[in-house]
Amino acid sequence: MGKKRSGGGLTGSQQAAKFLGVSVLSGVVLAGMAIPAAGALGLAAKGTVEGFDEIPANLKTPPLSQRTTILDAEGGQIATIYSRDRQVVPLTAISPYMQKAIVAIEDSRFYEHGAVDLKGILRAVNRNAQEGGAAQGASTLTQQYVKNVFVEEAGDDETKVREAQEKSLGRKIRELKYAIQVEEELGKKKILENYLNITYFGQQAYGIESAAQRYFSKPAKDLTLEESALLAGVVQSPSRYDPVNDAQEATKRRNIVLQRMADTKDVSQAEADAAKAKPVTLKVTKPKNGCITAVKGAGFFCDYVRNAFLTDTAFGKTREERAKVWNQGGLTVRTTLDPQSQDAANESIKDHVYQEDSIATAVTMVQPGTGRVLAMGQSKPYGFGKNETQINYSVDKRMGGSNFGFQVGSTFKPFIAAAAIERGMPPTKVYQAPNKIDYPTPISKCDGTQWLNLPIDGKIQTAKNETEDEIGPYALRTAMEKSINTYFVEMIGEIGLCPVTEMTQKLGVVPADGSKLPEAPSIALGSAELSPLTMANAYATFANRGVFCTPVAIESITDAHGKALAVPKSKCDRAMSTETADTINTLLRGVVDSGTGERAGLNDRDSAGKTGTTDSRYNAWFVGYTPNVSGAVWVGSGGAKKITMENIVIGGKPFEKVFGGGLPGPIWKDAVSGALSGRESGNFVTVGIPEPTLPSGGPRGNKPTTNPTRPGKPGGDGKPGGRPGGQTGGHGGGGATGATGDVQPQPPFPGISIDPNTAGVIGGRDDQ
Repeated sequence: MGKKRSGGGLTGSQQAAKFLGVSVLSGVVLAGMAIPAAGALGLAAKGTVEGFDEIPANLKTPPLSQRTTILDAEGGQIATIYSRDRQVVPLTAISPYMQKAIVAIEDSRFYEHGAVDLKGILRAVNRNAQEGGAAQGASTLTQQYVKNVFVEEAGDDETKVREAQEKSLGRKIRELKYAIQVEEELGKKKILENYLNITYFGQQAYGIESAAQRYFSKPAKDLTLEESALLAGVVQSPSRYDPVNDAQEATKRRNIVLQRMADTKDVSQAEADAAKAKPVTLKVTKPKNGCITAVKGAGFFCDYVRNAFLTDTAFGKTREERAKVWNQGGLTVRTTLDPQSQDAANESIKDHVYQEDSIATAVTMVQPGTGRVLAMGQSKPYGFGKNETQINYSVDKRMGGSNFGFQVGSTFKPFIAAAAIERGMPPTKVYQAPNKIDYPTPISKCDGTQWLNLPIDGKIQTAKNETEDEIGPYALRTAMEKSINTYFVEMIGEIGLCPVTEMTQKLGVVPADGSKLPEAPSIALGSAELSPLTMANAYATFANRGVFCTPVAIESITDAHGKALAVPKSKCDRAMSTETADTINTLLRGVVDSGTGERAGLNDRDSAGKTGTTDSRYNAWFVGYTPNVSGAVWVGSGGAKKITMENIVIGGKPFEKVFGGGLPGPIWKDAVSGALSGRESGNFVTVGIPEPTLPSGGPRGNKPTTNPTRPGKPGGDGKPGGRPGGQTGGHGGGGATGATGDVQPQPPFPGISIDPNTAGVIGGRDDQ
C-alpha cells in the first residue's frame, strides 16, 4: 500500500491537536480515534501537538509468545509448555471463511479505509451522543491489533496488562499514532494475518490456529463457515460468548456474524441461513500445558529441562533474560531422554514401590562418556494431588529437588577408595577393621588445619559395622564387597580428608543444597546429602575409565523461525587415571557378583555397583553401572516426615529392614535390564587384585585407642597361635599392653600393612 494522508493536507501533529480538542470539549474519549476525524471537525486543543510528537515513531512489536515443544531423543513429544498457547501461522493457512468473518464483524470497511475509519468514528460520536454513554466503537482492526501488541508486551504483569487495556485518552492517542505507522508499513493482508495470530479467543487459546485446535480439534485452514463465524464472534467477549460454557449465547453471536457476512456480500443469504440452522458442534481438545501433562512419566525430566534452561548462561546473561526467552516460547527442545530407558525406569518403579506407599523411590540413568541424562522417574508422580509432588527427588535443590538431598550411606565408599588408590595405595591394602572403633584423630584437612574427635555430650564419636561378627582384618576387595564401615574409616584416617575432597570435586559430587562437602570423617559412611543424578553421574566416571562428564539434558533447540540456538555441551575432564578407574570397576564388580549388591547383578552383562543404607534407615541406595549406562536408585521418605524403613510394607511386600541391596538393588536391576534390552553390551577392563593371606588364629586383645581425650583399656591376652594382643592404650589412660600370642609365619605381601592403632568415626551401618 502507498502512504496515506487525510484531513485536508494537515500534518499529523495538526490533526492530532484538533482531534484532542474534540475529546477535551466533548468530555468523551472516542474509541477508534482518527486523524481524519480531527481534521473534519476542525477543532484544536492547545498544547497537544508536542505530546503527540513525543510518542516514539516506531511500534516495537515483541515476538508473539508461542508454545514450546519438548521432545525426547528420538523426536517423540514429551510435553508442550507455554505462557500463552499460540501457534503462529501465515494467512494462507487460515480458512478464507475465517478471514471474511473477522473482517465482517470487527471492521467491515477494513479494506476501504486507512488506519482509522472516519465514517465509523462519526457514527460512534453520534451514537454515543444520542445514548449519553461513554465513547465506544469505531476501532479498526489495525487499532485493535496495536492494542493487542501493547497487551502482549505487558506479558504476565497484571498491572501493565490493565494499563494496556485502559480506555484513556493517552492510550488511545498512542494507539492511533502506531496504527498509522502499521498501515503504512505492513499493508492490509499482513495486518489481518498478525491480528488473527495475536488475538485472544478464550479457553487459553491465543491466535486462530490454537483456537481452531481447542474448539474443533482441527487446523485453522479447515474451518467451515459456521465454525469461522463462531470463533469470530468470540473475540468481542471471550468469556460471554464462550461456546464451551454457554452454547446458547455463542450461537446467538455466531448468527449475528453470519448475517453480517451476508450483509457485506461475503456469503449469500442462503449460505448464511443454512449455517444459522446448524447447531454448534464442538470437538474440544483440552488445554495441555506444562510438565504436568508430560507423557512417558517424564514430568520431572521435563521440569529438569526447564530448570536447565533457566540456570544456564548459554541462554542469557541473567535469569530474567533467560525466563523471557523461555516464556516467549516457540522453541523446539530436543532432549537426551531415551524412551526405552524411561519406560524401563517407570516399569521397575511400579513393580517395586507403589504410589500410595509411605516411602518413595527415584531412579535416574545417565550415559557414561557423554553425560546425557537418559531417564528420570519416581514413584510419586509429578502433580498437585494426593501422593503426588512437584519435588524432583532425582536432582539438586536449585534444579527443583528437595531442600537437602538424601544421605547416601555406603555408596560414598568408592570415592574414598578412588582417592586412596589415586595416591598410590595398593588395592591389596589391609586394615584391622575391628567391629567398632573411634574416629581417627587428628585428620588433616585441605586448609592445613586438622579435624579432632572432640567429645560431644561427653561421648567420643564412634563407628561400627552392621553385625557383631564383622571383625577384621580385611583387605580392600572384601571390605568393599561386605561394605565394612570401620575399614573405610581407617582408610580416610590414613590418607586424610583433603584427597577425598579433591576427588569428589573432580566427580561433581556436591551436596544437593549447594553447600560444600563437610571435611569430616563421617563422610566415609555417607553422611553427605546428595541427589541420585549426582551419584549416577559420578559413578559414570568409573564406567568411562576415569573421565568425568557433566550431565546434560538438552540436545538441541530451534526457535520459532527454525533457527538453531547454541546449547551447552557436556564438559569432560579426567578425574582419575584409567588404572584407578579400572581398579574401582573390579572392586565394584565384586559387590554385585558376590557382595551386598548380589541381587542387583546382571547375569548377561558386565555390571558393577555399590549398596548404601544409612544408620537411621531413612534412606537406602543402589548406585551401579555397566559400560554404557549408569544409574542411581534411592528409596526413602521424601517428605518432611522421616520414616524408618523397618517392619514396613513397600510395593505390597513386607520388609523387616530395608537394605540397599534388598530393594534399591532389584529396582536398579530391572530398570537397567530394560534400558539395555536388545542393545549391545560392553565389557569392563578389569585388573587382577590378589587377595592377601590374612593372619588368623585365636581372639585378639581389646580394641586400641589413640584418642588423647579418652582413657585407654588394658590390652587382652593373646592366645597361642593368635594375633598380637591389643596395643598400648591412648594418652588418656595409658592402658597396659596385652600379651602377644605366637604368630604363624606368613609370606610377605607387598604393600600390605596392618595397623591396629586406629580410632573411629560416627556410627554407621553396613549394607546387606
